[in-house]
Amino acid sequence: MKLQKATQYGLYAVIELARDPSRQLSAIDIADKYSISSNHLAKVLRDLGRAGLVDSVRGAGGGYRFSKNSKRVTLMDIINIFESINAANTLSPEPGDETDIGKALLLVRKEIDEITQATFGSITIDTLL
Repeated sequence: MKLQKATQYGLYAVIELARDPSRQLSAIDIADKYSISSNHLAKVLRDLGRAGLVDSVRGAGGGYRFSKNSKRVTLMDIINIFESINAANTLSPEPGDETDIGKALLLVRKEIDEITQATFGSITIDTLL
């Protein structure tokens, strides 16, 4: 499973901010650490703010701070902000899917996606840290 850039950036940002919820970091601080675009990250942080996962402080010395309980927020909570992941959506029809072997392989692919979703849903930010 490949995550979109925004999702990956969101995971970086939330996990970095959750390391020390009393600390605030700018989008540039986080972007520099992970070698990612600060402009794209700023948009991601705005979405995380709308979802209530981060608080933003404006002005000089401003930045972002993690605002939830890291023991309750899962990786899937963050992923769901940026993309819809479920077994039905992640698999595009492929040539051969209508054959008996194709159908069997499709079942295996769906099961792998379901396991991936369950794993993302079971790992909290606190566990990851």
